[in-house]
Amino acid sequence: MKRIVLSFFILMVAMGSAIADEGMWLPVLISQRIADMQAKGFRLSAEDVYSVNQASLKDAVVLFGGGCTGEVVSDQGLLLTNHHCGYSFIQRHSSVEHDYLKDGFWAMDRSQELPNRGLSVSFLQRMEDVTDEVLKGYDPSMTEAQRDSVVRTNSAPIIRAAMGEGKGLRATVEALYYGNQYFLFVYKIYRDVRLVGAPPSSIGKFGGDTDNWMWPRHTGDFSIFRIYADKDNEPADYSEDNVPYRPKRSFKISRAGVKPGDFTFVYGCPGSTKEYVMSEEVRYVAEVSDPQKIDLRTKRLDIQRKHMSESQAVRIQYSSKNAGISNAWKKWQGEVKGLKKMKTVAAKREFESRFNKWAEGTKYEGLVDKIGEYYAERNPYYHAYEYYTETIRGVELLQFASNVVNTLRTGRSAAGAAESFFKDYYQPIDEEIFVAMLDAFDKNMDDSFKPEYFKEKLSAYGSVEAWKDDLFKNSVFTSAAKVSALTKDDVDALMSDPAYELQDAFNVWYAETLAPVITDANAKIRLANRDYMKAQMEFEPDKAFYPDANLTLRVAYGHVEGYSPADGMTYAPVSTLKGIIEKDNPEIFDYNIPQALRDIYAEGGHEDQPVCFIATNHTSGGNSGSPVINADGNLIGINFDRVWEGTMSDIVFDPEVCRNISIDIRYLLFVVDKIGGASYLFDEMDFAD
Repeated sequence: MKRIVLSFFILMVAMGSAIADEGMWLPVLISQRIADMQAKGFRLSAEDVYSVNQASLKDAVVLFGGGCTGEVVSDQGLLLTNHHCGYSFIQRHSSVEHDYLKDGFWAMDRSQELPNRGLSVSFLQRMEDVTDEVLKGYDPSMTEAQRDSVVRTNSAPIIRAAMGEGKGLRATVEALYYGNQYFLFVYKIYRDVRLVGAPPSSIGKFGGDTDNWMWPRHTGDFSIFRIYADKDNEPADYSEDNVPYRPKRSFKISRAGVKPGDFTFVYGCPGSTKEYVMSEEVRYVAEVSDPQKIDLRTKRLDIQRKHMSESQAVRIQYSSKNAGISNAWKKWQGEVKGLKKMKTVAAKREFESRFNKWAEGTKYEGLVDKIGEYYAERNPYYHAYEYYTETIRGVELLQFASNVVNTLRTGRSAAGAAESFFKDYYQPIDEEIFVAMLDAFDKNMDDSFKPEYFKEKLSAYGSVEAWKDDLFKNSVFTSAAKVSALTKDDVDALMSDPAYELQDAFNVWYAETLAPVITDANAKIRLANRDYMKAQMEFEPDKAFYPDANLTLRVAYGHVEGYSPADGMTYAPVSTLKGIIEKDNPEIFDYNIPQALRDIYAEGGHEDQPVCFIATNHTSGGNSGSPVINADGNLIGINFDRVWEGTMSDIVFDPEVCRNISIDIRYLLFVVDKIGGASYLFDEMDFAD
């Protein structure tokens, strides 16, 4: 029997009053929010949203790959997600001869759909509160290590039992509210997912990094895949004998469009938020962590873009890498700006002052100060760790050397790793990044946090430039042929290779110098945050507390609405094809649209073709590709971004400027038809109107 009784803790959390459209709610508890949703326009029931007894909307939503969301839109397994979620797979199929990034890709029948090694989608079967079972035998007198042992021991049989319920299942037990609660999540994973269609990057990535995180937006950020299964509709590895997956539920598509005030509902897998942390964590993010990472990534991006602008082959090789570096880089800039504008650190400190007065004489007295002390312990070491991650680990060759050695130690061939690495590697870029990153590490890291190996080598070479020349000249890892020929017997000799030696020296330094302090401090912070989370709920019993995002399925609801980010500046909530034509510039790669789109516009009648819209839904990374649903549960768009001024919503939500950005489903249909010539796909879709 499925567990249907929820703990008092969860019910107390869910029944609080919501603030504006903030919140990422657990679908299993949506009955606690359904009245508010319906008051704001939603016309379905809680059972329509999430059910384990019948097909519901949850059965049309997937975790796509390792960090995006997707939605099923036909009874033949057709799947929509973002272009940037499918980007790396589109890139892997691309070459100078078949540049699917530049030209787009459209399978005109099933035989042309392209398989993708390593891509899977996960359907949530159910989520279940297992707090009592997980904490069985726990006593408050136990240490944190003993508690962790209890949690692991008790979770193991729960996971095994869940995975034994069927084929292709994966189960996890996840801590919510800093370990005040535990939920079991059971997924069915399909491993044969094929590329069906993708627009040219000049549509799917229109505006590039300039427009990324910005509004107004005119990006056709979508790609189309199909899920395949065996003849019994069960998960299977790729096979020509597999058939299109038959879903329990697929989304109907609405072409009715959106207008200001319309109800919107995002069903997806937000990645990570930290809404309830104390002021010192926010201060570190806003004043130390984000600014230093922005600076370092600017250097890497500038180097990559310089070479990408000079060669089509290099552009293809580095498009996905560059986008991955750039995405967080720009997000952090908006986050810093938003945190400062909202005076979040000061607001947190004011809250902590009120909390401390309330906590006097209780078991929570002194808790905030204690957490602050733990951060003071951790942050110098964490700063060094983040700097190491963004500099040394930003050099591709060093990471490759480490990966190859680890591969050889297991007895496996390095040929596959070499083929994959060198396909998308351009050594001049890596050499420049090596110099820039090691120079930055030398200039900006306190001597007490520099490995002795680094100081000795830099002294011996006299400059990072000379070090670079020697390393790239003498490392075996710069040659695909030499790496492919390596065997397990070569591992000992590779220990003295200059690329491996450098990477290994920093790994050892991190493991011996930084990790013990960071791990110990983080354990103390985690334990204190568990108490702090519980205490905040007791301090503000009328507030609705939703669990921080952790890439599990959530519901966020809101409405279509523009915003005003600054005095005299007001944004409408919908963008159109007219805006694409206004931005069109053949001289700039990111704004050079397909000629076909220019021709269509010139014919007239498409000036008001909707492209994107914004709404007040609370989203985060991982929500990319999430279905955006209207009041009747029909698909109206695909979420792909947030506005730059609202990227601090991972820490604090501002209803005035926090907006999620979605591609209007009508633009997707327009591009599939007019640009891709693949309107045959509409035959398997179910339209609500």
